[in-house]
Amino acid sequence: VQLQASGGGLVQAGGSLRLSCAASGRTFSNNAMNWFRQAPGKEREFVASISWNGGITSYGDSVKGRFTISRDRAKNTVYLQMNNLKPEDTAVYYCAANRKAAGWDLISSWGQGTLVTVSS
Repeated sequence: VQLQASGGGLVQAGGSLRLSCAASGRTFSNNAMNWFRQAPGKEREFVASISWNGGITSYGDSVKGRFTISRDRAKNTVYLQMNNLKPEDTAVYYCAANRKAAGWDLISSWGQGTLVTVSS
């Protein structure tokens, strides 16, 4: 079972990036999928969650209104569209699968992370 995150990079403040997380080895179509991030010297932070069918989405306060999580169940892939990026969004972003159909409280699998750097 593997979650492969991609799409990170260097972007100027105000710019946009779209992260992708593709699952292989098994399907996560019945699991909630999530994004977390960890900035240097800080604890891991919840970013966004999407339920198994996309009907429920949740966001951390710091990204509400700027980030959008979505998923393509047929492709076993989850996305994070990040707009109006700020330097404080700089972090390694991780995708994660939850054991349940919604939420981020029982993470069962973590991806390897992709680095997002936002310059001012």
